[in-house]
Amino acid sequence: MSDAGDFIDAALQREGDYYRAQDAEERIGGGLAFYGASVGAVRGAVRDASRRYRSLGADDITALASELWAGGVFERRLAAVVLLQSNLALLDNDDLTRIEGFVRSARVTALVDPLATDVIGPLIQGLDAASRAKATVAVDRWAGENSVWLRRAALLSPLRELRAGGGDWDSFARHARATLARPRDLAHDAVDLVLDDLAERRPGLTL
Repeated sequence: MSDAGDFIDAALQREGDYYRAQDAEERIGGGLAFYGASVGAVRGAVRDASRRYRSLGADDITALASELWAGGVFERRLAAVVLLQSNLALLDNDDLTRIEGFVRSARVTALVDPLATDVIGPLIQGLDAASRAKATVAVDRWAGENSVWLRRAALLSPLRELRAGGGDWDSFARHARATLARPRDLAHDAVDLVLDDLAERRPGLTL
């Protein structure tokens, strides 16, 4: 693993707590391992690594995210999400393929949801028109996948922009209707989450 990866992993293990790890395993599950580090400790480890390794470029960031994602440790994977979120300006449309792999293997909503709302959605909105159109095609494909995690990510990715008064409601509504036509699963819960979140902010938006 790279020096930056070792630095973050060591920090997460140092901040780990056995009892918190047990609690997280019972609450989050997904067959993942847990160090028992808090969300604040995860964010702190990524922040400290960013200060220590200031020369990391776009390729370094995405490679480091892949290093952290490998191994199936929840806190490392959460650190990968935080790392991507903190470096959105360095990401582009091509990085969606790697992120799609993360979503497919995430196993738990505690990773899929921040990937969708804090990384995928903002990444797409920051693209130029041509790149955004390509990314939208990818998300449309996710919405029809058998993978419940990809379908959930497709539904949650526009949430931040919809909250802010923008967003492509028609696209979300189309994905939501397709989801609701399937047997109930975690993608249905994502539809409920978005609708509940927007109920007071934007009451005019209905399916």
